[in-house]
Amino acid sequence: MFFQHIYENGLAQASYLLGCQATGEALVIDPRRDIDVYLDIAEKNRLRITHVAETHIHADFLSGARELAAATGARLYLSDEGGADWQYAFDHIGLRDGDHFMVGNLRFDVMHTPGHTPEHVSFLLTDTPAGDVPVMLFTGDFVFVGDVGRPDLLEKAAGIAGTQEQGARQMFASLRKFKTLPDHVQVWPGHGAGSACGKALGAVPSSTVGYEKFANWALRHDDEEGFVAELLAGQPEPPRYFGMMKTLNKKGPNVLGGVPRPARLTMAQFDEAMNRGRTLVDTRDKLAFAGGHYPGSLNIQDNAAFSTWAGWMLDYDRPFVLVAAESRMDDLTRALIRIGFDDVAGYVTDMDRIGDAGHDMRVMEQITVDELHAHLDRYHVLDVRGAGEHAAIRIPGAQNVHAGLLAGALDDVPRDRPVVVHCVSGDRSSIATSFLLAQGFHNVRNLTCGFNGWLQHGYTTEQGSPGGVQGSPNSVQGSPDSVQGSPGGVQGSADDRRAVTAEHSVAAA
Repeated sequence: MFFQHIYENGLAQASYLLGCQATGEALVIDPRRDIDVYLDIAEKNRLRITHVAETHIHADFLSGARELAAATGARLYLSDEGGADWQYAFDHIGLRDGDHFMVGNLRFDVMHTPGHTPEHVSFLLTDTPAGDVPVMLFTGDFVFVGDVGRPDLLEKAAGIAGTQEQGARQMFASLRKFKTLPDHVQVWPGHGAGSACGKALGAVPSSTVGYEKFANWALRHDDEEGFVAELLAGQPEPPRYFGMMKTLNKKGPNVLGGVPRPARLTMAQFDEAMNRGRTLVDTRDKLAFAGGHYPGSLNIQDNAAFSTWAGWMLDYDRPFVLVAAESRMDDLTRALIRIGFDDVAGYVTDMDRIGDAGHDMRVMEQITVDELHAHLDRYHVLDVRGAGEHAAIRIPGAQNVHAGLLAGALDDVPRDRPVVVHCVSGDRSSIATSFLLAQGFHNVRNLTCGFNGWLQHGYTTEQGSPGGVQGSPNSVQGSPDSVQGSPGGVQGSADDRRAVTAEHSVAAA
């Protein structure tokens, strides 16, 4: 058996390539959209990608399943669980609880594991030449290392009221099924630490059923009511783009045929793009941005969180231009297509050229924690961390609006007094301050060193759940109508198995 774990740090997303070396057939589970990594692995190991499977309709990234199937001719194996409103709307081989399919000599048994989403399935692998007992479970967003998938995304990100408690109860039932598996079975989840699909994901890439029974808080619960309450409490704000991902992944993402290559703009083309109202996304370091940037540009730094913050801050119907180093454009383009931003309107590399062409540069004003503490009464403090972070500990009197929700709360940020924006260390606050400047807020300052600096100086803090504006978590992109429906419960029996073959193809809706 061949096995490789493929991990994408930006979205903390895991996919898997498994192959039968005897027959040369291979399966990819939960592929990302830039598929060359899977093609390269298969070619180097003399494998043919014949099967592509998904655990569920993803909310946090745009699936590469159709892209990979188009490139290789592989068959798509997707869930038909969860009810009529939770079906993939393109051709696939439908899977239900108790089904199994073969990839060469590798057997994959299908477990319906709803909770995170109604249609969610997990894949239990048996390497039949080695024995008749299962050895691996691919859990998607069901069981993570140390945590379980959040059930609130359909309500918070897709706007489908009443689904989070129902999902939590389904998760409790699915975990009962998980507990019946042998302790030795390896657990390979769809995400690691840093993903917004859970609240306490571990950084270790894999685990075992036995270890999760011992260490995972969710598997230690025997009381359903207590489990539901704990699972729903303290979930982080879902990124704004999640609603769009649910819509596109259900309908079927466009097949790109390769990673796009945005054009480098001449100064004349840059001027035309700015005159047409294109958003300018400056990916430089926050300090370089603060020292001088094109007025109205948005600072989303080129780091591991770039794709997530692009999804929070950018609009799918408004083209944008990047400021980025030439050497970084391929990686940045890949990060963007993974969340559905396929049409970058071009890029520029040199801010000096823009200044030399006669454009004024703008400075982002900074303020130190000492200056803020000395004159706290003069400033309105805007905390752009998450609601949970703010509730735990904060600067006295600070207003809280998550950085990604500022667009829906602009009327609540004062314009008649100076505003100091802060997060933990300055990354999120640089995004938020640049956004406020672009929206016409002129008296705005970024807190250098952020809340960490405030704590290190020993200045006074407040704790406990405050009031204040949090922004609207339902302000998401994409139509939630395409993902509506009443989730069903755990269906089928592990003993009632049927083989799934290509003849069970499901017609597009």
